[in-house]
Amino acid sequence: MKKIVVDENGAGERIDKFLKEEFFLNVEKTRGDIIRNIKDGQILVNGKKVKPSYILKENDEIGMNIVKEKEKLIPNKNVKLKVIYQNKDFIIVNKPAGLQVHPSDSEKENTLVNALIVDFPEIMDVNDGSQDSWMRPGIVHRLDKDTSGIMVVAKNKKTFYELKKKFANREIRKNYVALVYGNLKDRQGTVDKPIARAASFKKQKIAEGRTKGVARTAVTEYNLIERYEEFDFVEVFPKTGRMHQIRVHLASLGNPIVGDMKYKRKNISQVAEVKRQLLHAQKLQFELWGQNFEFVADLPDDFASFLKGLDEKQI
Repeated sequence: MKKIVVDENGAGERIDKFLKEEFFLNVEKTRGDIIRNIKDGQILVNGKKVKPSYILKENDEIGMNIVKEKEKLIPNKNVKLKVIYQNKDFIIVNKPAGLQVHPSDSEKENTLVNALIVDFPEIMDVNDGSQDSWMRPGIVHRLDKDTSGIMVVAKNKKTFYELKKKFANREIRKNYVALVYGNLKDRQGTVDKPIARAASFKKQKIAEGRTKGVARTAVTEYNLIERYEEFDFVEVFPKTGRMHQIRVHLASLGNPIVGDMKYKRKNISQVAEVKRQLLHAQKLQFELWGQNFEFVADLPDDFASFLKGLDEKQI
C-alpha cells in the first residue's frame, strides 16, 4: 500500500482534488476514478474510509491500495508513424497532430504507444512500475494530443531512467515553433510565471497570489522568427515541463496560439481553416552515453501550408 503524509500545503484540500493534482496530474486517471476508489475503500485516511469531500488535515496519512484488473496493450498497425531514427536504446518519432501519446480509460487502441509496439514490442515492459505505468511503456515525456512533433521513446529500462533523469534535470533541449495571434510586445523574452491547475482540472492557469492548486515553477523562452500583419511565428524553448506550459505562457502575454480553443481569448475569432493549435515540437538535443544527438522534425502539412499562405502578409 502506498502511503502519503499530508503536509501544510495539502491541509484544507478535498482529498479527491488533492490526489488528482498532486499524484495523478499527468496520468490518464480522472477525478471520477479517484472518487470511485475512495468510495470503494481503496483509498483510506488514517486507516479509515472517508467521503470524497473529506477535508485533509496536516499529518493525515493517506493509504492507497488501488486494485485494477490487469489489462494488455493492443498493437495497432493501422496507426501510421514516421520513425526518424532508432538505435538499441531509443526511438525518435515525429508524432502527428491528433494522435494521443498513450492509452487511457477512454482510448485503448488509437495511440502512439499502440502503434509503436507493433514494430518495437521490446518496449512493453519499459516502465517504472507506478500507477498505470504499463500504459506508458518507454514514454519519458509527452506532447498534447493536438501538438505535433518530435518525441524520444526509450527501448530499455536503463535508457528509460537515464532520459527521465535528464528531462527532470533540464539537460535535454527542446525547441518548439508556434504561430500566435497578434504581434508580441518584445521580439524575444522569457516568461517566468508559475502555473497551477484551474478549478475545472481540465486547464492550467497562471498562479497569481493565493491559489487552491499547487503552483509549480514554469519558465519559457521565446524568439520571434517571422512577423505578419495579424500573427507572429515564434521559436519557443521551455525550460520546465509543465502540462500546457507553452500554451498557457504565450496566452498570458496576450498572444495565444492560433487554433488553441482551450486558451483562446474571448475577443479573438477562431481561424476557420485551422483545426488544432499550431504548435510543433521541432527539435530535440541531448547527450546519452557519451554521444551527442540532435533531431529535427519537419513541419506537418497543415502548419506549413497555413504559413505559406501568410507569406505575402509579412511585415
